[in-house]
Amino acid sequence: MNRSQVKLLAASLLLALSLPAAAAEDLSAHARFDLSSVQDGAGYDRFIVVYRDGSTERASPAAAVQAMSAAAGKAQLAGAAAGTLQVGGRALGLNYKRKLASGGDLVTTSRRLNAAETRQFVQQIAADPAVEFVQPDYLRHALGKPVKAQPQAGATFGTPNDQYYAGYQWDYLAANGTGFADNSLGTSVANWGGANIQQAWSLADGSGVVIASLDTGVTSHPDLDLTLADAGYDFISTALVSGRSADGRAAGGWDLGDWTTGSKYLSSNGGCVDANNPAEDSSWHGTHVFGTAGGEVTNNSTGMVGTAFGAKVLPVRVLGHCGGYDSDIADAVTWASGGHVDGVPDNQHPAQVISMSLGGGGTCSSTSVMGRAISGAINRGATVVVAAGNSNANVSGFSPASCPGVIAVAATGITSRRAFYSNYGKGITLAAPGGGVYANDGSSGSQATSGFIWSTINAGTTVPAGATYGGMAGTSQATPHVAGAVALMQSYRLALGKSLLSSTQVASLLKSTATVPHVKPSNSKSIGAGILNAYAAVQAAGAQP
Repeated sequence: MNRSQVKLLAASLLLALSLPAAAAEDLSAHARFDLSSVQDGAGYDRFIVVYRDGSTERASPAAAVQAMSAAAGKAQLAGAAAGTLQVGGRALGLNYKRKLASGGDLVTTSRRLNAAETRQFVQQIAADPAVEFVQPDYLRHALGKPVKAQPQAGATFGTPNDQYYAGYQWDYLAANGTGFADNSLGTSVANWGGANIQQAWSLADGSGVVIASLDTGVTSHPDLDLTLADAGYDFISTALVSGRSADGRAAGGWDLGDWTTGSKYLSSNGGCVDANNPAEDSSWHGTHVFGTAGGEVTNNSTGMVGTAFGAKVLPVRVLGHCGGYDSDIADAVTWASGGHVDGVPDNQHPAQVISMSLGGGGTCSSTSVMGRAISGAINRGATVVVAAGNSNANVSGFSPASCPGVIAVAATGITSRRAFYSNYGKGITLAAPGGGVYANDGSSGSQATSGFIWSTINAGTTVPAGATYGGMAGTSQATPHVAGAVALMQSYRLALGKSLLSSTQVASLLKSTATVPHVKPSNSKSIGAGILNAYAAVQAAGAQP
């Protein structure tokens, strides 16, 4: 599914990144390099190398660059000058950028290498015995775009009393077949896909828990709890991606916009816009998932509701114009969970839950840069919840959804069917409401109000311009439901005076309490244990010693 199709659907679907035909370099548990996300026709100028503990290269940036040149030289790629390579017959300069919190070194090249050059370069670096792991610094993307639709006034009031809750947010109700009045279809739709979140609020609201939302950041909105917005951080280190005037990170988790209109974002100018990836307005993706996870103020007679509305949501900006690099996302995972990142003030609000509605093609192992960062976060006590991806493909070919230890979330619609776009497979932990887009959760037809997940967005086409609400559909939207439910589970534990659950315990309880889909999933396209049942999961969390 390409980005043109995404626009045609007017839905929040994944920018599909297909695996290269030459993916014979499958990533095993003990692989020393990762080329699984390299795409033919793409260019790469950023590389992450992890040197072994005790090596000179681990301690010295100059030695690291020299070693990379020497490694390439063994394949007769070295140039005459120190710190340069001859790749494809052209001199290539190397520039050391920084050390990642997980231990890797980020080095850039003076020009982009094509796919063949990238594979050759990475494999030659990996041949150095001092190298533990090496990969290109892959660019990841938000798993969704906004629907240019807004809720209409006049929805029936329900419980809670937020204005649009009863008329739009089917996803918070029990999956018991009760009819949900869909104004767009002019009929009632049996709700077999809800996550039973409203009932979970009788036990917990998320108080005492921090959810870190790693996304495009958040925009100002009167219906959002922005207590931790300034305490968040912008981890995007490249000016083209951040939209700032110079390279470097910045305090605050605010979304500056991620539009790609304008000549500076053309691929010919180093950007991402080409014939297959048309220019787009800002998505405000982070504001939408922020509200769903729990940032939206609830029971205030205004707008909509959020899942763990008593929790505090910490916005961490890792996606901007054209996406976000693994090196920045990995550092953000470390920081969000309370780990130290050089050059960034330590996080004063370490997250117990990390939500990531982002990703792309490729595999993830425990030795990869993202795998290391996620393992560190889990060891610090965080549960990491990741969108499975929207390519209607096996989740094993997508990262970070395939990273060890994550809770990978597929998407279902109101009928309980797997959404036609949702990834699937043995790596899925469970599913949650993500929206089916079309009536009866079909793969085409008439779009339905009940086909989307509704939350906060912004009205601006480039920079923020006004608060509003909108619908999206995707595993991006399923993920914050699960992240919020985890916060409810941990909050209930705190209220009972009990210790927090480990990530492994959380995953086990989510699976054991999941609702069996009313529409049986295909055996070949499984969606894990079933659909999130937040009330049952919170109950089970409280029952644990």
